[in-house]
Amino acid sequence: METLNWTSKSANDMKRTCLYACLAALTMLAACGTNTSGDPLVVKTEAGTIHGFMDEEIYAFAGIPYCKAERFMPPQKADAWKGVLECTKYPPRSMQQMRPIENDPLGLSEEGATRLNVWTSDVNGKMPVMVWLHGGGFSSGAGYNNPNDSGRGLARQGVVVVSVNHRLNILGFLDLSACGEEYKYSGNVGMLDIVAALEWVRDNISAFGGDPSNVTVFGESGGGCKVGTLMCMPSAKGLFHKAAILSGTLLNGNKAEQTSRLGMKTLEKLGVVPSGVSKLNDIPYDQLVQAGYEASRELTGIRRPGTANFWGFGPTMDGEILVQQPFQPSFSELSKDIPLLIGSTFNELQRTYYVEQPSVNEACGILRQTYGDKTDDYIAAFKKAYPEFDTPADWLSVDQMFRPNTVATADARADEHAAPVYTYMFAWKSPVEGGRMGAAHAYELPFVFHTTEVSQQYLGEETDEIRALADKMSGAWVSFAKTGKPVVDGFDWKPYSSKGGDIMYFGKECSLRQDFDRDLVTIMQNK
Repeated sequence: METLNWTSKSANDMKRTCLYACLAALTMLAACGTNTSGDPLVVKTEAGTIHGFMDEEIYAFAGIPYCKAERFMPPQKADAWKGVLECTKYPPRSMQQMRPIENDPLGLSEEGATRLNVWTSDVNGKMPVMVWLHGGGFSSGAGYNNPNDSGRGLARQGVVVVSVNHRLNILGFLDLSACGEEYKYSGNVGMLDIVAALEWVRDNISAFGGDPSNVTVFGESGGGCKVGTLMCMPSAKGLFHKAAILSGTLLNGNKAEQTSRLGMKTLEKLGVVPSGVSKLNDIPYDQLVQAGYEASRELTGIRRPGTANFWGFGPTMDGEILVQQPFQPSFSELSKDIPLLIGSTFNELQRTYYVEQPSVNEACGILRQTYGDKTDDYIAAFKKAYPEFDTPADWLSVDQMFRPNTVATADARADEHAAPVYTYMFAWKSPVEGGRMGAAHAYELPFVFHTTEVSQQYLGEETDEIRALADKMSGAWVSFAKTGKPVVDGFDWKPYSSKGGDIMYFGKECSLRQDFDRDLVTIMQNK
């Protein structure tokens, strides 16, 4: 029996290789979509048999190929393999639009890194599936970066978790459609990779104990943008049934004329004419990225993290793959039946003032630069919304970007469609670094993934308070995946309404609040 070793094996795995190989031979006779090997770590997928590992008590399968990807071309089915493919090490990141991470435990980033990871507690079950789309905008990140991203904490609660690597930045979103029909979809291949991953889930996840008819896509920041983008893509319709968007309501689509102009400017920077576009296949990645950066800077300027609009290399609204701008303010009719869970954090990417602790006069002076004669109204609205955070530092440090967009999106979605919308606010402030970060962007993720025990860098030492909040938040996301309704013990969390709907407030003390910050958000929206 041939064993493929694209990853290394642990010592315990080595001891059991012979047994797995024999069992894997039996799975070759089994139909795809079922697990009949008798060993939960040996699973037959559509393309071939894989061998996973134990992530504590959870069965994990890392780096499964879900498609193959040639430069600037739509994804194709993954090639089949013989023997057993070792899926025991998390895969390298897709090529990043940044310098490589020094001593990256995942290894060097690689092109075409279209691989996914699966965590499950029962390969013979029929459990809801949660597909995680990572943050990092459309230019960086990975489905698994470190132990904080492990799906085991969710899998313990009776769901199958999938995380996805896909093509990013210039390899995922360089619009070369002006160069001919062959490149028609090049500006959206990064999102088409995600569609291919969802197709893989549809065709294979039952072999891992998942129910392909009950799939939730969820993502934070850029991952939330990707979820919103899927909700506007005809090719994704029917591949997922619920959606959760965490801090991801920035306008992220580009108009076709913008992306085409950027594509042609990039070719110009590389000295390539449209008729010779195939030369791009031989140009080193670093040169591609540099040319794309220079082209983007020349056409649109430099995008700063946290700016409300997106430009550069991201999805293109071509009317076919992506039919409209997500979050403007809602989504396509394609997703009208998709229940939505959406929210943000108290501080997000806002510059905080918790170290400086400005005086009232200093804070008012800073606020007047933005709100002018509405500054007193702003402070009064803040005090009404957040009486527990009534300090000048908080007035200045509260998120003023994601929250207004999230409210606008939730309002439009709730008013347009019958599918329920559930909204939340994460306001648990981290004590790390003297509380400098507050309830920062992405700090809710260890609570959602229930990985707080390995998140000391962000949260400090795990306490009873942290564990209790993780139980509530992770449980809410899991119940949403299972039934379409998030459940938090002790609360009757009802669907959101623009006329005064429930907002679940996750903080030191959890509570249900009704449209609690509408006045403050309205001032922010009209600044």
